[in-house]
Amino acid sequence: MIKAMKFVGVPVSDQQRALEFYTTKLGFGVITDQEFTPEQRWIELGIGRSGTGIALFTPPGHKDRIGTFTGISFVADDVKATCRELAEKGVVFVQEPKEEDWGTSAIFADPDGNQFVLGSA
Repeated sequence: MIKAMKFVGVPVSDQQRALEFYTTKLGFGVITDQEFTPEQRWIELGIGRSGTGIALFTPPGHKDRIGTFTGISFVADDVKATCRELAEKGVVFVQEPKEEDWGTSAIFADPDGNQFVLGSA
């Protein structure tokens, strides 16, 4: 049986620039960074104490996915405070925090324009 999700892929145009963004601005940790093909590295990042991470990798034929809404949602204890902290580090928010009946959420983008939700648990 499936018991967990290991990682989700985030397609990027410049792996080094993406690595710097995700580690220095978002605080993710490097799990592995190694050559995958002569054109790309396999970069897998961990997120806090979560068992799920992300892979900064663009499969062949998937460059059209770069710069789109990913459908990936990250969780923060305090969405508004986390947004302020990330904005101070230069993270761009395409939707400021909104409070809804179900919780608070915001949407931010990486340097390629990939968009992610930051929400309450």
